[in-house]
Amino acid sequence: MVDKIYLEPTLTTPRVILDRESGVFLIQGKSLPEDVKSFYHPLIIWLDSYQENPNPKTVFEFDFEYFNTASSKMLLHLMNRLKMLHSQGYDVEIIWRYPQNDAELEEAGEELAEIIKVPFKILAKPEQ
Repeated sequence: MVDKIYLEPTLTTPRVILDRESGVFLIQGKSLPEDVKSFYHPLIIWLDSYQENPNPKTVFEFDFEYFNTASSKMLLHLMNRLKMLHSQGYDVEIIWRYPQNDAELEEAGEELAEIIKVPFKILAKPEQ
């Protein structure tokens, strides 16, 4: 297994840090890749592999400025992997950060929290 995935953000893809060793699991920025499946597929494969030998606690942070509908489907796939981990008795927490005055992103977090049913914190980011 690749221990870590680190992707710099672009105009259409988010920053990604999946690092078992440091315990940092972060997807941050904008997500509207042209080919959403090819962008997210390696992340899903990584999480599948991570499930075989996870850290005792996994805190996965989603921090979006924007994401499109195709990305939301892939986020659900990622979160379902975290839900499986949680159902196996591992300590899993999802943190959903959104811009303070962005009701749409706040609502998206609330909807995902309802579907996924793992410990889920929805936090407004302070204005910059």
